[in-house]
Amino acid sequence: MSKAAYAGPLEQVDSCCYRIPKEYRPDMRVDGLIFANEKLIDAIRKDQAPDQVANVATLPGIQGASLAMPDIHWGYGFCIGGVCATDPSEGGVISPGGVGYDINCGVRLVKTNLFLKDVQPHIRELVKNLFHTIPAGVGRSGAYTFDAKETRKLMGEGPQFVIDRGLGLQRDLEHTEARGRIDGGDPEEVSDHAVKRGAAQCGTLGSGNHFLEVQVVDAICDADVAKVFGLELNQVCVMIHSGSRGLGYQVCDDALAQFRSVPAKYGIQLPDRQLACAPADSPEGRKYIAAMRAAANFGFTNRQLLMQQAREVFAQTFGRGWHHLGMELLYDVAHNIAKLEEHVVDGKQKKVWVHRKGATRAFPAGHPEVPEVFRSVGQPVIIPGDMGRASWVLVGSAGSMAKTFGTTCHGAGRAMSRTAAKADAAGRRIDKELESRGVIAMASSRLGLAEEQPKAYKNVDDVVSVVHEADLSRKVARMRPIGVIKG
Repeated sequence: MSKAAYAGPLEQVDSCCYRIPKEYRPDMRVDGLIFANEKLIDAIRKDQAPDQVANVATLPGIQGASLAMPDIHWGYGFCIGGVCATDPSEGGVISPGGVGYDINCGVRLVKTNLFLKDVQPHIRELVKNLFHTIPAGVGRSGAYTFDAKETRKLMGEGPQFVIDRGLGLQRDLEHTEARGRIDGGDPEEVSDHAVKRGAAQCGTLGSGNHFLEVQVVDAICDADVAKVFGLELNQVCVMIHSGSRGLGYQVCDDALAQFRSVPAKYGIQLPDRQLACAPADSPEGRKYIAAMRAAANFGFTNRQLLMQQAREVFAQTFGRGWHHLGMELLYDVAHNIAKLEEHVVDGKQKKVWVHRKGATRAFPAGHPEVPEVFRSVGQPVIIPGDMGRASWVLVGSAGSMAKTFGTTCHGAGRAMSRTAAKADAAGRRIDKELESRGVIAMASSRLGLAEEQPKAYKNVDDVVSVVHEADLSRKVARMRPIGVIKG
């Protein structure tokens, strides 16, 4: 994260929104809007992420406003928590920096029919079994290896590819955003180097902020929606946070290299070269979109295989088949992606490219892209927090369609850089501190735990309160972690 403070204007719109007026800079085409309250805005001012919101407001074809969620912090090109919609019919661009390096990083929540009293006596054994079964850490390969041809086929089909091999259920697809397969993905547009990086990494957690957590529902805020979602107080769930691993990273890296000279070719002037972009309907734009979608399908499949391994560990630990343990997928959502969607802009129905970088789709009740089983209440929204406090299940709300192109936050958001977090944790045992809070944590390295210590993040409860009050998504249930594995 940048250490320099933001020096520009932030005008309070209401109790949970601040504006950067487009008059701030002559190159801004639209306002910037940051969803935050007075408690969070002071921290947001302390780095230059708001300047990145202003930078995004300069992109050709941008619609409405350049948006940021309350978990905003400094990122590559776009801030983390950044949202931007562009209209291809008005020269709207696609920007790899608006998706991020970890294409389709996202979250999956798996329910069980176990309760805290069933799991607490076995939590240490369970975490140990999960840690020794599920590969976690930088560059780790896993139990599933695919050759180049199979990897490309997997990117075309998404989780269906592994479900056909007995690794999951057909109904898992019904509970996955876009049924785990985004149309228009072209695996042939993914480089051989990217394919090679991903071939042995499907079904692996990775490092950084990725995790698998055993959680317990400790609060129900909307009993009616929780009932539709199948969530109860003291119920044990499994949350999985991972993305497209080295494959997605390479797709982004390849695109950024290819896009270096593209803005000049199309007469696009940018305030930051990290915003490298191309008109969405240009040959360069279409090539990236096809590769990005294929990488997104890989990300959905990665989480499918992580879930399947978790199911098998639970079955082994509790001596019953995972079907008997009620290990059903609630939902899987992407939070690093760009999608072509229909939205109403200034009273007109438009097809726009919605970039969500560290932001989650939050479609309301009745929306045709919400799975039928949830359509009466809205899309489940999965929001991970830090490993010492809590995570949330929200539900999409109508306000998101009016204000944020159907989008809400994606997590707690960093409050401290990884370097600062490691320095702060020097001489401390983060695993012991977590254990004193009732959380058993295992990681590939102590440094990994130090970087991800709870203090390194904003309190997710504060972030969720903003999106709830702003009517971007509504609180349904809160979960606290009892077991964590990390890279």
